[in-house]
Amino acid sequence: MVGTDLKAETMKLMEKRTAIEAEMNVIIERLTRPGGPGLSGNLVDSEGFPRTDIDIPVVRAERRRLSELRNDHKEITDKLDENIQVLHSARLAPRSAPAKGSGGAVGLDLTNTSHVDAAASESSHNIAQRDTPTDMDVVILSRPFAVVDEITDGSPAAEDGLQLGDQIVKFGNVESGDNLLQRLSSEAQANQGHALTLVAMRQGEPINLTVTPRAWQGRGLLGCHFRIL
Repeated sequence: MVGTDLKAETMKLMEKRTAIEAEMNVIIERLTRPGGPGLSGNLVDSEGFPRTDIDIPVVRAERRRLSELRNDHKEITDKLDENIQVLHSARLAPRSAPAKGSGGAVGLDLTNTSHVDAAASESSHNIAQRDTPTDMDVVILSRPFAVVDEITDGSPAAEDGLQLGDQIVKFGNVESGDNLLQRLSSEAQANQGHALTLVAMRQGEPINLTVTPRAWQGRGLLGCHFRIL
């Protein structure tokens, strides 16, 4: 029952995180639209007067709300990491010996983490029989380390399918660790003109993209900004 309760809690947390991500994406899209104030742009003009082209109280409220959502998202992600690690450990734990006289194996529901995240229709009996971690397991257990919080229209990143709010799990050979910004920059420069595999979480679901860092009319090789989580 503990595993079942933990799975139900994890499913609820994932639904909540998806809702938070959707709200964050809406706010980010509004703030970063052409002519908008951006996520941290100045609210005063060059002469120090309040900008008249934006609703400053609304912008401040949305930035404050975005900060709250990011904090909530981090707390939920941390809790999900804990739950999934427990479920993953339980799935890999040795099977209990058959009960004496039962004539068969004990039907334990050792939950597969891919079942938890994707809410697959696979029966618990089939899940209990799977011992080898799937690709989905690897993606889920790899925590996103950055989020796309700015992206320029017509940029390589936009043309290759990246979207605001995408949470980066893997960029080429870069995964979570130290010196991420430097490593991301080096990876893009070293692979200019060559396709890179990118794994991300979008609306709570893992996606795989191919992006090609390349020169264009704008700044950088991708035309987007990664914020380290």
